[in-house]
Amino acid sequence: MRNLPPGPTFLLHHLPAIATPPVVTVLAAYAVGRLSGVHLPVWVVVAACFASFPVFIFGRSAWADLRARRAAAALGAEVAVRANRQDVKPSGEDKFPRDFLFRLCEINGNTFVLQLYSLKRFFTIEPEHVKAILATDFASFQKGPGFRSQMKSLLGVGVFNADDEMWKFHRSMTRPFFSKDRISHFEIFDRHANDALRQMKIRLREGYAVDWQDLVSRFTLDSATEFLFGKDVRSLSAGLPYPPTSDIARTQTTKPASDEFASAFYNAQLASSKRGRFQDWWPLVEFWHDKVEAQKSTIDKFIAPILTDALQKKAHKGPEDEKVTEEDTLLSQLLKVTDDYNIIRDETLNILLAGRDTTACTLTFAVYRLAEHKDVFNRLREEVLNVVGPTRRPTYDDIRNMKFLRAVINETLRLYPPVPMNIRHAIKDTVLPPTTPGGKGIFVPAGMKMIYSVFMMHRRKDLWGPDALTWDPDRFIDERVQKYLTPNPFIFLPFNAGPRICLGQQFAYNEASFMLVRLVQQFSAIEFTPEVAPESVTPPGYANSPGSDGTDRVWMGNHLTMYAKGGLWVKMTEATD
Repeated sequence: MRNLPPGPTFLLHHLPAIATPPVVTVLAAYAVGRLSGVHLPVWVVVAACFASFPVFIFGRSAWADLRARRAAAALGAEVAVRANRQDVKPSGEDKFPRDFLFRLCEINGNTFVLQLYSLKRFFTIEPEHVKAILATDFASFQKGPGFRSQMKSLLGVGVFNADDEMWKFHRSMTRPFFSKDRISHFEIFDRHANDALRQMKIRLREGYAVDWQDLVSRFTLDSATEFLFGKDVRSLSAGLPYPPTSDIARTQTTKPASDEFASAFYNAQLASSKRGRFQDWWPLVEFWHDKVEAQKSTIDKFIAPILTDALQKKAHKGPEDEKVTEEDTLLSQLLKVTDDYNIIRDETLNILLAGRDTTACTLTFAVYRLAEHKDVFNRLREEVLNVVGPTRRPTYDDIRNMKFLRAVINETLRLYPPVPMNIRHAIKDTVLPPTTPGGKGIFVPAGMKMIYSVFMMHRRKDLWGPDALTWDPDRFIDERVQKYLTPNPFIFLPFNAGPRICLGQQFAYNEASFMLVRLVQQFSAIEFTPEVAPESVTPPGYANSPGSDGTDRVWMGNHLTMYAKGGLWVKMTEATD
């Protein structure tokens, strides 16, 4: 089945489940005829076969509900509240992210079960429940077969798409590389940041706005590929796009060749994320053609020669010392552990996804908020100039000592976590802890898919205070740290938690910090100009949501990570001091 298209593979895999209802129906009709002498007409049997599918589906669902209630009672727990989808009008693409779920939470609380026909999903934004899923009851949850199937075309068996021993193996391969800060990372950041900001200055001097999201996506892609492979994809060499409303943009009909990798990588992520809409049934939508594989061939055109050459060199040189050195790339580190081409390719693609998109997301929304809060921008710039000066490259100690810079990044990660929602799969019956003293735990049956949203949890007023929807970096410095975050650290999870916590979180902090320092060294003001790209302008009523303070002007979307639809178009003033 490995080489079959997604649709036939899915049907063959589920053949027993698909065949059981009509087969049982035909056998029942045959038994009735033999025992009673009454032979049903063919059309009745055929109709009964079709009707058997919903009967079996809803019958199985009812049995699962009964079993869950009995198991919960036996454990002294209770089943989760079942949300009524009809209570809230489903939100479309023109609504604030997760508006539908924000409104369901207002009605049903922070933990409930969503059901569409027989399909059930457990949803929570409760810190104690998320803590159990990610940490204290980690062994009861996995990524699960549904997620692995959805993401396999892109991520293979890499660390973000693996469970059990395969996950432990991938984690052990990459952990040594992220275990210490590396000076070489700052050299990579500086080279690509200087290139990006130089191009931005040229475009701004021409009088055009710049898509900051596009620029930092190129910066992080080039930095990440050089960090991984020792060679970057040179996406910055393609140049920056012009605003869609400009005459130059209207006359451009082709993309530079150096944009090929970035476009394929984006399209592969988008195709992978769209599968989530169809849950386990996505192969039926891509019946004959895997839409992600079509993009992977372009990605492999860059990666395959590098991996093949590295493996050939290893074969001639023989085994190396597994100790990580300052000169190592992630690829050279992986080659010390394995010579399996597929494992290395999958792992590098997994880290590339995390290394590029998470930091690009943080930088995008940080600059959006700095443009909207000029007082915060000026205060950040003052700190940077006092610590680093107007031209010097920042060091690790500099970044560690700039407390307000870290607060700006943390507050951005709070309101705009790069991975707004995540999913786990319960592999055995378990009970989530009660959220009130003397309350009952919530029973989770084996096989249940668990959805949790840090995007929504980070915006809860009962966890972060009445100003939770307001972007305010001081909340990570003033008395609110002790009031809210210190007693309950699981209310802030931009990098996940527990055994699967992001290995590269310090790398991400360093990269985002470095770029922001270089930015405020060279520019003294930022203006948000969405009007130059009409497709980036939020629809009417967009910010009218329980999840927004009413001031949001960026149209948020997400594939595997969050991004600004239509880009983040800004103008900046070059610094003269």
